[in-house]
Amino acid sequence: MAVTDLLVIITAVMFNRIPATFFPGSFLFITPVCSISTASIYASRDCSVWLTVTFTFDRFVAICCRKLKATYCTEKSATLVIGVVCALGCLINIPWYFIHEPIYKIENIPWYCRIKAIRYSSVTWRAFDWIDRILTPCLPFFLIILFNALTVRHIVVANRARTRIVVRKSGYNRDDPELENRKKSVILIFSISGSFILLWMTYFIQFLLEQVTNDYILNGFSDPKFIFRESSNMLQLLSCCTNTFIYAVTQSKFRVQLINMVQQPFILLRKLFK
Repeated sequence: MAVTDLLVIITAVMFNRIPATFFPGSFLFITPVCSISTASIYASRDCSVWLTVTFTFDRFVAICCRKLKATYCTEKSATLVIGVVCALGCLINIPWYFIHEPIYKIENIPWYCRIKAIRYSSVTWRAFDWIDRILTPCLPFFLIILFNALTVRHIVVANRARTRIVVRKSGYNRDDPELENRKKSVILIFSISGSFILLWMTYFIQFLLEQVTNDYILNGFSDPKFIFRESSNMLQLLSCCTNTFIYAVTQSKFRVQLINMVQQPFILLRKLFK
């Protein structure tokens, strides 16, 4: 998850957004290069989203399915799932490479990427657009909500049973570390689901508006359609960064190692000047 999220930042921000603003004439805007860049952005984005889905399913199996946990929650299974997700994420997004044409040629070198007109008139490309939006983010929406809802339901039922046992044994409802850990899991689950849905919602709404109105023309940077499109792109890119952060920061071992990393330079300086 961390690697694919980093790839989203590299492909979509460092190799696309920043050069477009500060280095508009660089080699990155030769048509074949920017076509590869576009396909890479979609591939890394899909891998990031679907690895979040698979990790959510992994947590569901670990918490709710004791029998399946022994066979599924293994290093071998994780390697296989990651490999399949990344391979499919790359293969599905190959068509994005062929959707662009150069704006002009200088000394027979094609420059910049412009979407071909066939993108908006071809039934095949319109179907590909719908498949792309269904696979990311509609289906992940549904799967993340489903697995998290089932996980929360299991935790709530288990908490009630455990509370009854604790009260029966001790005679009063005392603090239980296990229940506190489960409450933290529920908060984590709602954080992941809520952030994913909120940050991807504008992207999906923007796609629906384009399909309903059939209006793809942008009239400059001040056009509300342009502002809305860029805002939706920004939020969906942000979503690819937040999930790993939320999952990692809530883990106590990660926080301990992060604190140790921050403290290490000061420890070295203290030893140096001792």
